[in-house]
Amino acid sequence: MSLDAICDAPNLKADMTEQAVLPQQRDRENPFCEENGWQKSVVKIRFPKEKKKWAQEDDAPELEIPGVHHRSLVDIISGVFEDEVFKTYHTTPFHQYWKPSDDSDHTVRLYSEAYSSDAYIDAYNEVNNLPREPGDELEHTVASLMLWSDFTHLANFGNASIWPFYMLLGNQSKYTRGKPTSMACHHLAYIPTLPDDIQEVYVSLFGEAATSAVLTHCKRELMHAIWELLMDKKFMHAYRHGIIICCGDRITRQVFPRFFTYLADYPEKILLASIKFLGNCPCPRCYVRKSEVHKMGKKKDMTCRRKSRVDDNMRRNKVNLARELIFQHGIPINSERIESVLGEHSVVPTRNAFSERLYEFGVNFFDLFVVDLLHEFELGVWKAIFTHLMRILYAKGGDAIQELNKRYCLVPTFGRGTIRRFHKNASAMKKLAARDFEDLLQVGPPSGV
Repeated sequence: MSLDAICDAPNLKADMTEQAVLPQQRDRENPFCEENGWQKSVVKIRFPKEKKKWAQEDDAPELEIPGVHHRSLVDIISGVFEDEVFKTYHTTPFHQYWKPSDDSDHTVRLYSEAYSSDAYIDAYNEVNNLPREPGDELEHTVASLMLWSDFTHLANFGNASIWPFYMLLGNQSKYTRGKPTSMACHHLAYIPTLPDDIQEVYVSLFGEAATSAVLTHCKRELMHAIWELLMDKKFMHAYRHGIIICCGDRITRQVFPRFFTYLADYPEKILLASIKFLGNCPCPRCYVRKSEVHKMGKKKDMTCRRKSRVDDNMRRNKVNLARELIFQHGIPINSERIESVLGEHSVVPTRNAFSERLYEFGVNFFDLFVVDLLHEFELGVWKAIFTHLMRILYAKGGDAIQELNKRYCLVPTFGRGTIRRFHKNASAMKKLAARDFEDLLQVGPPSGV
């Protein structure tokens, strides 16, 4: 061996060792590694085509969508209940009341925590009334699943985005869940959007590009295909029979997962509720007509909202009929014939994953969708009010806007996280978060401007 070879040998050996170790290091550093419970799966959705007929829906061509990073719902629940943090959880529901004084006979029911709600009490009674297996003397309790999802853009320029699903447990106090240091939020899935080459795939199959109605249909199918993936056989067995867990307090319980809430902005609620975006019946919880939305806040409003949406056989049969027309008869998705079947209540021809999995248990998935305070109030009503006030000042003219900005700048900060220092140009409303609109309205437009 030459002198150069001898000198280079240790470096060569070090390089080879580094190359052998790096993949393992990359696996450990990867946030989606299997050690953390992450799985990577592929979901499939079927392509419809106008005037194209198949003997049955299963014969239609499939689009494979890879890269669905997700975790097991059962594994998350088991891990949390086995952890020491379980000692802060509530497994037995109760009512909360407030008395003005010790001598007062008047009491007021408090609605504050998920574990003191009527929904939790009903779920607790349900799982404890289930037939027990011989020898089953374990305590039956409920895992209150509270779901969130939000499609998020990651940059001001470009199309970098992320679509996370995450879950919290209502067994824990909301004051604890609200602290970032409590680590109460559990990431459930990161889902992809439709592939960039979907049009090329569609053209290769049918010889022409997909219409906007077909692409919208595929987006709905993707959302529910992923939720069917999350609610797998393992989860459905746990939903029916419970999970036997030795909890953090060293007591073994049988835990039954139950969905309580799903929080999302309006476009995602529409996807999850399987209804049309701003259709004739735009609400995911009731059958209020679009023509009656202007009555909101009035006494007449409640007369329009008394009929809530229900996941019943009629709705499911209409969806199945519409899918039969689309796949077996080649009827376009946005045709009048499909509209005649589904249009009355703005339903879309997508089989809802929550309905497919939970219908047999008597779950009405429409009840899951709760009010989104962030988007509907803080970035909705409050932003609209402040924008309207700014328009009034612009219409007034003069130096009203300048005086407003000046007065906002004079407001000192006070209270940790209560009121922060205002921007020099508050009226421009550039890159404001929800809390900023709240602060602007708390201070209020100065009188006399």
